[in-house]
Amino acid sequence: MYVIFGKKTIAALLSAAVLLTAVVVSGAGIRDSLSVSTAADANWGLSYPREGETPTGNAGAQELKKYNAVFTGDTSKKRIYLTFDAGYENGCTADILDVLKKHNAPGAFFLVGNFIETSPELVKRMVSEGHIVGNHTMTHPDMSQIADEKGFRSEIEGLEELFEKTTGTSMKKFYRPPRGKYSEDNLAMAKKLGYKTVFWSLAYVDWYNDDQPTKEEAFEKLIPRIHNGAIVLLHSTSETNRNILDELLTKWESMGYSFGSIEEL
Repeated sequence: MYVIFGKKTIAALLSAAVLLTAVVVSGAGIRDSLSVSTAADANWGLSYPREGETPTGNAGAQELKKYNAVFTGDTSKKRIYLTFDAGYENGCTADILDVLKKHNAPGAFFLVGNFIETSPELVKRMVSEGHIVGNHTMTHPDMSQIADEKGFRSEIEGLEELFEKTTGTSMKKFYRPPRGKYSEDNLAMAKKLGYKTVFWSLAYVDWYNDDQPTKEEAFEKLIPRIHNGAIVLLHSTSETNRNILDELLTKWESMGYSFGSIEEL
């Protein structure tokens, strides 16, 4: 049996949980390889040494590759991969889908069980318009604290089953750890289940519904830090993202970037 949280609970959990990620993204120490024991956990973190260049993650691309995990695409190409995390629907997703359609930009939506249960028509629209629905687990827990394979599989396969029941199609094997929290064992478990783990190389603080960034604040982060092969993490609950997305994608296109599917990774 799976535990399903309501919309308000999901919102509170995501706001608190993603704050931890924000702290890590803005100033975490950098490691050259994974040094996470099975008893420990880590937050995905980034350091931006120079604007317009690929940031450094707290695990290197080659080390992540062992676990079929990525945080960027091909850094020799001006290609961007748009990803959206969503634990609940906040009235913004339809408009975001409209913008993606306008720009012929494929997106990847990493969803939890609550979103699929409460917004099945939006999930079906994502699929019908060629977007990927990725696995963000059934209940959005700290997966690094789940050491046994049975518990890990329950979160992953529970969402798979719900997605298939809702859409009539099988879920594609892309996984994003909730809150960016992971362990080496988690990555190995995801790989064993046939998943590619997708972290990110560009994000900003966009998840507080009552304290949304201004357009200018969003562009201060998202324009200068864009880079070749960027995997961009946005939250589809954000009204700012809904309002700026068309202009944002237009700006990136004017800089010579195009948009790719994470299936290319």
